[in-house]
Amino acid sequence: MPPRYLLRRLAQVLPTVAGLVVLNFCIIHLAPGDPVIALGGEHGDAAYYAFLRTRFGLDRPLPDQLLTYVTNVLRGDLGTSFVHGRPVVHVIAERIPATLLLVFTALGLSSVVGVALGILAARHCRGPADAAINAGALLGYATPCFWLGQISLLGLAVGTGWFPVQGMTDARTQVFGVAYLIDVLHHLALPAIVLAVGELALTTRLVRTGLLEAFESDYVRAARARGLTEASVVRHALRNVMLPIVTVIGSRAGMFLSGAVLVEVVFAWPGLGRLLLSSLLSRDYPILLGMFLCISVAVVLTNLIVDLAYAHLDPRIRYQ
Repeated sequence: MPPRYLLRRLAQVLPTVAGLVVLNFCIIHLAPGDPVIALGGEHGDAAYYAFLRTRFGLDRPLPDQLLTYVTNVLRGDLGTSFVHGRPVVHVIAERIPATLLLVFTALGLSSVVGVALGILAARHCRGPADAAINAGALLGYATPCFWLGQISLLGLAVGTGWFPVQGMTDARTQVFGVAYLIDVLHHLALPAIVLAVGELALTTRLVRTGLLEAFESDYVRAARARGLTEASVVRHALRNVMLPIVTVIGSRAGMFLSGAVLVEVVFAWPGLGRLLLSSLLSRDYPILLGMFLCISVAVVLTNLIVDLAYAHLDPRIRYQ
């Protein structure tokens, strides 16, 4: 990978994050709703409202609040939560592991199974397996994750009892070691599958389409003429198909995070999704700003990793 390419891509990260910090601040503060009313109630005393605005710095002009917020962010201070009364960094840090576990499990599941199903569909093009995979992919892509989560919860968790109804662990028993790991994986299975379905469907169709196009190319015909096995031909073609797939997986990172919010609410998963929902309802500006900053940085870094992966998958790619 050329050092110039790496340096110029890294140089784009800081201006992008800085712009997102300002944009998130303006969107949240200009959105309808007043955190003082949410905290003090609709029938509170005017003097109490004034006290809350002064305490949280909401009585100052918006540019002054923005300057203070940016200065604090540069020092690593994301503020103090209006509702929790604790530093935002600590509140978010407690929820990040659960969300990362859910998101990365769903991402890995959708990527691995999606590629496998795409290869199976391409190798049996226009056959029963291809038709079934295509129908399932279209249905999965068109199904909203929150609706699928509710149906799965009612049918597979409540109806059959195969999966836990909610939470990350069983609150009725306290286990440690391997038993704790098994308990977490048992609770994780259904939310991760629900979150992965939409991305799995998209990856499957992309792999199938890319392989069918690659099978008609000259280099695949030459590989078959040399007597390579079909598995070797697929591996040979898959390397060229991976660029658009990596692009989609990276660009959909934000969609995974937004889908995780809905899935976490449905399954009462103790991650950032439930924290985001409660913070929206209570207009907890510091928590919202901190979470939007984390999500923005995650999306920017994911796209950076995707761009760097391009140079590894195809050395011909250079930054223009």
